[in-house]
Amino acid sequence: MTSSQIWAVLGLLFLTAELVSISFVFAFLSVGALVTALLTGLGLTSDVSGQLLCFSVVTIITLVAGRKPLRRWFESRTKKQEYTEYVGDRAKVILTIPAHGEGRIFYRGTEWIAVSETEESILAGKQVVIKRMDGIRAVVNLVSIESVL
Repeated sequence: MTSSQIWAVLGLLFLTAELVSISFVFAFLSVGALVTALLTGLGLTSDVSGQLLCFSVVTIITLVAGRKPLRRWFESRTKKQEYTEYVGDRAKVILTIPAHGEGRIFYRGTEWIAVSETEESILAGKQVVIKRMDGIRAVVNLVSIESVL
């Protein structure tokens, strides 16, 4: 097995390790090993010290330049989704919602946990409007006469 093949296998092993890791470090080690394999295959780094230097430099450069942007991109893709499609819809209270407490509403054919941020309880049977979603809880306000008109 040639030096370039060893570096290529090492690069693929690092890439495989990245699949079970969330740190992105193995990805940069993989890039360093694969670039070293390419340069060794082209004959630009023939001795072990040159290969190790190439591996180190490429890995450090890609790590410094790419880790933060990759982490930001990954974290932005995994942020919790906001369910804005429910905002403004009306629902019926089926279990009284105490002031700053939890109750239940009937919405879209099922029961939902609902909370109110007002100082007043919302009695069962009343209509509410969904202001926002907080995880699996609907934050609601009582439907006022102004919102009906």
